Amino acid sequence: MNESASEGPKRRPRYRGKNPRAFHEKYKEHRPDQYAADVAKVIAGGKTPAGTHRPIMVREIMDALSPKPGEIAVDCTLGYGGHARELLAAVQPGGRLIGIDADPIELPKTEVRLRSLGFPPESLVVKRANFAGLHRFLATEAPEGADMVLADLGLSSMQIDNPTRGFTFKEDGPLDMRMNPLKGLPASEFLSTLNHASLARILSENADEPFADAIALAILRSHQTTPLKTTKALADVVRSLCGRIPGGESAVEDTIRRVFQAIRIAVNDEFGAIDALMRAIPDCLKPGGRVAILTFHSGEDRRVKSALKDGYTSGIYSNIAQEVVRASFEERRSNPRSISAKLRYATRQ
Repeated sequence: MNESASEGPKRRPRYRGKNPRAFHEKYKEHRPDQYAADVAKVIAGGKTPAGTHRPIMVREIMDALSPKPGEIAVDCTLGYGGHARELLAAVQPGGRLIGIDADPIELPKTEVRLRSLGFPPESLVVKRANFAGLHRFLATEAPEGADMVLADLGLSSMQIDNPTRGFTFKEDGPLDMRMNPLKGLPASEFLSTLNHASLARILSENADEPFADAIALAILRSHQTTPLKTTKALADVVRSLCGRIPGGESAVEDTIRRVFQAIRIAVNDEFGAIDALMRAIPDCLKPGGRVAILTFHSGEDRRVKSALKDGYTSGIYSNIAQEVVRASFEERRSNPRSISAKLRYATRQ
């Protein structure tokens, strides 16, 4: 008997306990085409299936951008393609969606999903790039400008949940945190370039961390003794220090989350990219063009709010959102990741 015959049929993946917990074990959630009912059950429970992303505030974004057939839409953060799918459909017939994302791992998968929808091939243009360079890319693809620009500044669930990307402390993984793993320093090496004052500033400015000074000192002392190479190692350092912080386990988790957020922002120069994007958008829009920006924490929102307000004051924008738009109660209940989302929008003069 040959070796392949002796192996017999392959068994389904095994996992510990009654239900899969680790990201890689959730084989049903990774295959929504084969396990639609199981994926629907996960969503109904207010969770995001592993390896996917649920687009946030779709209706509100579509209202703000008001896409029409024949128009050119730009999605600066293509992600899983949820918003892009709606925009691509809305600008048909005759319109185009230009999708940009810096993630070389997720972008090819998203392009395949969008092209499988059956829209004309020329209606979708996909580019791997950081949105900070939007104006350079559009100079070729849409020299007369776009009718609308969307930027969802939050991490995609595929990035957050996958421990191999280093964004999460829920499961152990390499301390990476790069949006583009092919470029720049992973967080484990980035920490070696910092002194106490610079790390404390990163924690304070990027995440409003109230214990920035003490946490920065603890992280660098530990890193200098034994380099922090995994997400668990970094989380454990913060957790050991947080034993003296009041508020219980939830306060500890919040602190660790802020530390990860702050370091991730610095590793990817996210604030610098946002500032560059906000400067570029007016020159990328046609007269009457619309922009919508979705943010998820105060550092992002402050920059977007200030740029749109300055643009309105100087006459660049004819209209801006007077109040921040938030997800509906129903969406916040069904998708907890929408709770912190803030939407701001504007119209080009």
